[in-house]
Amino acid sequence: MASHFTDAPSEQEMVDLEKHDCVERVQWVLNTPKPPGLGHELMETAFSWKNKIPFLNKKSGWKGELLSMLQGMFPILSWCQNYKAYKFKHDIMAGLTLASLCIPQSIGYATLAKLDPQFGLYTSVVPPLIYAVMGTSREIAIGPVAVISLLLSSMLQKLQDPVANPIAYQKLVLTVTFFAGIFQAAFGLFRSGFIVDFLSHAAIVGFMAGAAIVIGLQQLKGLLGITHFTNKTDIISVMKAVWSSFHHPWNPHNFFIGCSFLIFILVTRFLGKRNRKLFWLPAIAPLLSVVLATLVVFLTKADKHGVKIIKHIKGGLNPSSVHQLQFNDPHIGEIAKIGLIVAIIALTEAIAVGRSFAAVKGYHLDGNKEMVAMGFMNIIGSMTSCYVATGSFSRTAVNFSAGCETAVSNIVMAITVFISLELFTRLFYYTPVAILASIILSALPGLIDLNEAYNIWKVDKLDFLACIGAFLGVLFATVEIGLLVAVTISFAKIILISIRPGTETLGRLPGTDMFGDVNQYPMAVKTPGVLIMRLKSALLCFANANFVRERIMKWVTEQEKDSKGIAEKTIHLVILDISNLMDIDTSGIASLEELHKNLDSNGMKLAIANPRWHVINKLKVANFVDKIGGRVYLSIGEAMDSF
Repeated sequence: MASHFTDAPSEQEMVDLEKHDCVERVQWVLNTPKPPGLGHELMETAFSWKNKIPFLNKKSGWKGELLSMLQGMFPILSWCQNYKAYKFKHDIMAGLTLASLCIPQSIGYATLAKLDPQFGLYTSVVPPLIYAVMGTSREIAIGPVAVISLLLSSMLQKLQDPVANPIAYQKLVLTVTFFAGIFQAAFGLFRSGFIVDFLSHAAIVGFMAGAAIVIGLQQLKGLLGITHFTNKTDIISVMKAVWSSFHHPWNPHNFFIGCSFLIFILVTRFLGKRNRKLFWLPAIAPLLSVVLATLVVFLTKADKHGVKIIKHIKGGLNPSSVHQLQFNDPHIGEIAKIGLIVAIIALTEAIAVGRSFAAVKGYHLDGNKEMVAMGFMNIIGSMTSCYVATGSFSRTAVNFSAGCETAVSNIVMAITVFISLELFTRLFYYTPVAILASIILSALPGLIDLNEAYNIWKVDKLDFLACIGAFLGVLFATVEIGLLVAVTISFAKIILISIRPGTETLGRLPGTDMFGDVNQYPMAVKTPGVLIMRLKSALLCFANANFVRERIMKWVTEQEKDSKGIAEKTIHLVILDISNLMDIDTSGIASLEELHKNLDSNGMKLAIANPRWHVINKLKVANFVDKIGGRVYLSIGEAMDSF
């Protein structure tokens, strides 16, 4: 027993052992392998899809590779293997309900895009079929939407007048659709979905609300039966056009028909929300309104008394439009730019809609596959007389409420619309234009989310500034300016945060080995002679390096003053926790070197704690570690113990 106690290490030996372990852990930090370079990271980001395609992945076996590749490209091959009869029953009901809403909306959105009505129906046939094969969402309903229709008409009419030269305008729309599809597919294939995030959630909320009001104002032309109306989208120009129209003869019958059925649609929507079993009522209300309004006009010969009607809608299968794509147009650069803007807006809306309903059903939505699916459906759509299609929130909500199980509901909807194109387009001849305006107006309240705008205001004032900037820009200027204002404010926020990064003074939390901000945790204990600071920025670069250095020196100076403001030499070590710092450039390293010189001239030492992989590698290459005497530690605690 005595020999056992004799063999136990002494207190000094324990201290030496701990110091040895500390030195060894410091070597873990200093002797890390070289991190991957920028080129490797870019290649990995851009081409990580190669690992998902068996033929490009050498590690995978050849058994079942073809099937695996096809399932990756066409998700329908995966879920169709477990497709049951009861699911088909639900999908048929959902698809038919969806078609009853889709047909009148598609005609209305085509007129909003300044296209002939049949183009809206064409867009509800081919894109949904392509998406059903390639998409990963079970609920999303594909087709034309109000915001995209407004975007196209507002931006393209500057290049070509849709009234004076409708054929040339139609060709521009199809070409923009092709470019939008190319951009969307490229985003997905090269895993560049982060580009979509350039439009923040707050900016989208404001943009959608502004666009909804602009779309509503544009419908006054159809609702009031105005012949001459402005092509501008801002609220001032539209209100001037409405006011001037009252000084000319106008027919109140259009207004009466439109408002009557608008009230009917809104009442059915209210009843559908009150009683979920009546979900089908607001879904069929637009089509029922079209049928009833068309009968009224036909029986009363109201078109002879000033009621504006749709007249001829070209029927039949989607005609090929490959020859209409204009790649030699003198405005090709502007067309491509519009295609990029439309692609981003369409993807943002579709992925937001898809993810919200996927979260309810509890499954994962593959964002990159969604982008590829959207891209290919618009590329093929541009060759089959379709304009830009995306996911519609209102129709997706109807699809979800109708109990859809899979994307087969989109197939059923597309087939139903195709049958309507083949057999029933003549029946829409007497459909009043006012009823299309009322259908579009009834869909707009869903685009204005006042509760979300209020939540943005409560959470982040800068985000709310982006939201209100997008809203006012769309409302009082143009759609492009609204988007530009939102993106500018969002980027300004990022730049402001990166240029003015926060720093925290840390103290040890009582009874723990953890360190926290002394302002957040007033009970945190500061160690005499040591100032511990943490950078809250993920990047120390030319934009913020001098600010960080000056901020740290200011804190050091303030900490060294006593209650009377007299400087005292109380700090001997400054520990800089850079655990949040993901990267650093040469300006950042230069600022740290200057900080070290300033501290050293005042008799203080600088130590670095918990550096990230790329940061410590650059600090070693720049010989900064040697300049500070190798004071680089795995944690703040070890830096304290070493001191």
